Amino acid sequence: MFKRYSIKNYNFKLILFAVLQTIIGILVIGSAKDSVQGKQIAGLILGLAVMIVVSFIDYSYIMKFSWIIYFINLTLLALVFVIGKTTGGATRWITIAGIQFQPSELSKILLILFFAYFFMQHQSNLNTLRILILSFALVGVPLLMIKKQPDLSTTIVTALIFIALLFIAGLSYKIVLVVLAVSVPSALIFIYLVLQPDQTILDEYQYNRIMGWLYPEEYSDSAYQQQNSIMAIGSGQLWGKGLNNSQITSVKNGNFISEPQTDFIFAVLGEELGFVGACVVIGLMFFIVIECILTARKAKDTAGRLICCGMAALIGFQSFVNICVATGIMPNTGLPLPFVSYGLTSLVSLYMGLGVVLNIGLQPKKFKMTSEF
Repeated sequence: MFKRYSIKNYNFKLILFAVLQTIIGILVIGSAKDSVQGKQIAGLILGLAVMIVVSFIDYSYIMKFSWIIYFINLTLLALVFVIGKTTGGATRWITIAGIQFQPSELSKILLILFFAYFFMQHQSNLNTLRILILSFALVGVPLLMIKKQPDLSTTIVTALIFIALLFIAGLSYKIVLVVLAVSVPSALIFIYLVLQPDQTILDEYQYNRIMGWLYPEEYSDSAYQQQNSIMAIGSGQLWGKGLNNSQITSVKNGNFISEPQTDFIFAVLGEELGFVGACVVIGLMFFIVIECILTARKAKDTAGRLICCGMAALIGFQSFVNICVATGIMPNTGLPLPFVSYGLTSLVSLYMGLGVVLNIGLQPKKFKMTSEF
């Protein structure tokens, strides 16, 4: 379970980037909603503790319990429908032993761990029809459970992580081309059907969000959140208006953005820290992703490589979608910005995932030295 590790292999840069990103998030959260800043600080401390402990547990030992991890994930997601707390029309939270958390956030990490093991075990026959069908069936169950909460945005991001893992595990390019040939026209047909007024594919609020993004003037009730976010980011200009400012022209101070500490934290960040602050956050996120990928290149086995790439995909995809929503490039989805948005489940889960990445980095593959005479 525990091994002796060399401290020179401990990736302090990855920890530094993540902590700096979280500190920026804590500062902006304090400006957005002061009452929850203390909880986020506690989340950082707890996350660091979990990360350090996990980083010294041999990930190969964790892989032995992959199927148990998978069924624990399904159990937690199922409990949402039994003892879940409904907020804003969605049931996503459960309370166990006095601790309230969101299983769908933890599910991303657990699925990365499980499929890293599964794809490693079936690497030699990954491109067979049986394994591909089994893979999609195994990921389909938790995805449907997350979608039913309803949480379409988390469902989409989790599906993207799975696809990234499948591709990195060695999915044949021929299969990729066939899938693209089918999925692209299918996606166009799906978009056409979704945009019909009498469609029944999406829930009403999801349909309104898409239409509000396409036609903000006609669907102003659904578009105001994004429009105000774009206005806030633009008003920050180069250096921003400053944290905790009291300017009457502030979009945040006027309460024009609901729940600014979570999904639209980037709007507050852009307004108060400006273009420079936004670039710093994007840059730190990029460096975190790169460090995960560099660790993947040194991993001793396929499972380690997939876990690192899975974490990179999670942080990269989710950051991209959140920032695109805040800037009006994509429809409103309701995803937190990793390490920055308020949310203890998301924060602690991310640090737990980074702990596994750190452990993989502590066990780099050994290169054989060859000599030529």
